[in-house]
Amino acid sequence: MAKIRVTLTVNGISSTREVEAHTRLIDLLRDELRLTGTKEGCGQGECGSCTVIMDGKTVNSCLILAPQADGRDIMTIEGLGTPEKLHPLQESFIRKGAVQCGYCTPGLLLSAYHLLQINPHPDREEIKEGIAGNLCRCTGYVKILEAIEDVAEGRGEDG
Repeated sequence: MAKIRVTLTVNGISSTREVEAHTRLIDLLRDELRLTGTKEGCGQGECGSCTVIMDGKTVNSCLILAPQADGRDIMTIEGLGTPEKLHPLQESFIRKGAVQCGYCTPGLLLSAYHLLQINPHPDREEIKEGIAGNLCRCTGYVKILEAIEDVAEGRGEDG
């Protein structure tokens, strides 16, 4: 099968890879670029674990073919903060105990980040709507909502 050349910018770094036409974006990110923070949950676009931001919009990377990402700008969880300086959302999730198993956390963080980019001060209902595409089987969402609210209300950087 012929390979397709895909060039995309991931977390500010341009990358070109040769992929098969059926390669999914999540597989390109995880297997080729070794950005393993993006998780595959259901593989059907239902759980949001594989959420990334593509050209300023959240997408399920399990539903996007890598050739569809050609020329696009992608942000993964690795682009949100650094080990030395976590993003305020990451700090708030830790502080509020909004992480249990952590599998859904990268997708939730990117959905919350995207929400706060378009609406810096959402109320609780807007937060619920903003993360509606992300499923968590552990926490019951209360601590997740509180963590996002803290950042939206400006308390996320206080520690």
